[in-house]
Amino acid sequence: MHDFPPRVDAYTPAETSRPDTRSPSRFLFWLLRVQWDVVVAMSVASLLWFMPGAISPLLLGRAIDDGILRGDLWASLAWTGLLTLVILIGAAAGIVQHTLVVRAWLIAMYGTMKLVTRKAVQLGHVLSRRLPTGEVLSISSSDSNTFGQTLEVLSRGAGALAAFVVVCGLMFSTSPPLGWVVVIAAPLLVAASSPVLRPLNTAQTAERTQTGELTSMATDIVSGLRILRGIGGERTFGNNYAAQSQRVRRLGVATGTWQAVTETISVLLSGMLLVTLVWLGSHELIEGRLSVGQLVSFVGYAVFMVWPMQTFFEFAQKWVQGLVSARKTIALLDPEVPFSQGTAEVPQRSRLVDAVSGVVVKPGRYLAVVSAVPEDSAALADRLGRYLPAQQLHEEGPDDAELTGRAARRAQAEKEVRRAAIAASDVALGAGDWGVTAGGIDYSRFSLAALRSTVVVSDTGSQLFAGTLQQAVDPWGNHSKEQAEAVLHAAAAEDVYAGLPGGWQGRIDELGRGLSGGQRQRVVLARALLHDPEVLVLVEPTSAVDAHTEALIAERLVEQRRGRTTVVMTASPLVLHYADEVVLLVDGREAARGSHADLLANPAYRAVVGRGMEDDE
Repeated sequence: MHDFPPRVDAYTPAETSRPDTRSPSRFLFWLLRVQWDVVVAMSVASLLWFMPGAISPLLLGRAIDDGILRGDLWASLAWTGLLTLVILIGAAAGIVQHTLVVRAWLIAMYGTMKLVTRKAVQLGHVLSRRLPTGEVLSISSSDSNTFGQTLEVLSRGAGALAAFVVVCGLMFSTSPPLGWVVVIAAPLLVAASSPVLRPLNTAQTAERTQTGELTSMATDIVSGLRILRGIGGERTFGNNYAAQSQRVRRLGVATGTWQAVTETISVLLSGMLLVTLVWLGSHELIEGRLSVGQLVSFVGYAVFMVWPMQTFFEFAQKWVQGLVSARKTIALLDPEVPFSQGTAEVPQRSRLVDAVSGVVVKPGRYLAVVSAVPEDSAALADRLGRYLPAQQLHEEGPDDAELTGRAARRAQAEKEVRRAAIAASDVALGAGDWGVTAGGIDYSRFSLAALRSTVVVSDTGSQLFAGTLQQAVDPWGNHSKEQAEAVLHAAAAEDVYAGLPGGWQGRIDELGRGLSGGQRQRVVLARALLHDPEVLVLVEPTSAVDAHTEALIAERLVEQRRGRTTVVMTASPLVLHYADEVVLLVDGREAARGSHADLLANPAYRAVVGRGMEDDE
C-alpha cells in the first residue's frame, strides 16, 4: 500500500510522481491514481462503515416480525445478535476508515508540498516570475489541505453510493413501488443542486485568488519591515493590508453563503425524500402490502437515505473546492520547465552554445556579457542554468495590458524584433530540445541534478537564510576554514566577518536583514565561489557595491576562478576589464565579441558601458 511519507524525488521523479497538469480535473484524477490503493481501501472501509445504517433496518424489521410479533424468543435473540455483530463490524470499519483518511490526507498534503518544493528547485530564482510568493505558500498550505479533503469525501462518497445501491435493492425486494421512488427521486434531488455549484465555484475561485494576494502582501511587508520603518510607511502598508483583508472577508462571506445554500438544499431535499417514503410506507401498511416490521424497516431506510444523500451533496462541494485549488496548483506545476527526461552526465570542460543568442561559452574562459536590455542577458543566464526554456523567454516582456500609448507600441515593436531575430534559431530546435548544448549535446538529455551541479547561476535574487556566517557561506558544511576565508577574500567580504560579533559564528538574520545590500551581495558571491562549480554564471555580482570594492572583486574574481568557466552578466567597466572575452548582445543576439578595450570602438558597446566609465571617472 502507498504509505506515508510518499517518495517524491526533487530531480528525477518516478513516473507516478509526474503530475498531470493539462486541466484541474486531470490533476485531481492524477492524485487518485498516485494513491489508488489507499483510496480503494478507504472506499471499502467506508462501505463497511455505512453498512450498519443500511442493513440495521432490515434486521430490526425481521426481529419484530419473526420474533416479537410471533413471540419467538430464539428468533428475537438471533436477529438481535446479528444486528449487534453488524454494528460492531461497522464500528471497527469506522476506526479503520478514519485511520486511512488521515493517511491519505497526509499523503496528499505532503506530496503536494514536495511537488511545490521540486518545482521551486527547478525554477530557482525565476519562481517569483510565475507566481507571487504568497500564492506559492497558499498552494503548499491551504490547497494541499483541500486535496486531502477531496480524497476523503470521494472515498466516503463511493462507500455511500454502494450503501445506497444496497438499500435500493432491499427496498425493491420488499416494495418495488417504493424502490422506484428512491431510484428516480435521488438523482433528481442531487441534480437540483447543480445550478448552485457554478456560483459556488466562482465565489471560491475569487476568494482563493484574493487570499493568495493577501498572503503575498503579508510576505512583502514582513520582508521589508525594516525599510518601511525607516521611511515611515508602516501605516500606509498596514492600511493596504487591512483593505485587502476586508476584501477577502467579503468574498469569504459570499463563499459561505453559497455553501450554506448548497447545504440547505441538501437538508431540504433529503428531508422531503424522508417524508415521502414514510408517507408512502404508511399507506402500504394500511393497504396490507407491508407488515409492521417491514414498515419499521422502510422508516429506517428512509432515515438512512438522508446520510448518503448529504454525502453526495458534500462531495459536490468538495470537488468544486478541489478544482479551484487544482487550477491554482497547475499554474505553478505546469511544466514550462519540463521534468528531467535525460539521464546523461554533463561532459567535463565542455563548450556551451546557446541557440537563441548564438553565444558560445568556451571552457576555462572568463566571459562577460553586455546588453543594453538587462533582461536579455538575464534570460541567457536562465537558459544556461536551465531555469526557463528558450521558447518561453522569447515571449517575456512587459504586460501589454498594463501599458498604453507609446509604451505599449514600443513594447510590441521590441517583441516583434526579438521574435524575428531568433526565428532562424527556433527552426533549428527539435521537439523537446532546450536550446542550449554542452559538448554538442542538448540540455534536455542531461540529468537535471548533474547539470545543476555543473552549471551554477547566482543572480541578484539570491537570498540568505537565518544562521551563522559560516552556514551562510558554507551551507553544505563540507569545506575547510581556509577555503571559506579564501572566497570571503575573493568577494571582498572581510568586513562582514569583522563586523559580526563572533566572526564565523556571528548570527545573520533571515534574508540578511542585519547586513547592508552590498554586504548581502558579497556573502552570496562568496557562497557561489565556495561551491566552485565547473561553470559559474553570475548576474550583476557587483551592482550593490561601491567602485573601490567593485575593483577589488573584479581583480580577485579572476584569480579565484582561474582555469574554470565563468560567465558574468554585467555592464561594469571595472569587471569587463578583466574578462578574457566580452560579448555584446543586441536584440538578444550576439552582435560583437572581443576584449573590453577592442569593443570600446563599437558605438553600441560604448553606449552601454560608457555611463559606467563616466561614473568611475
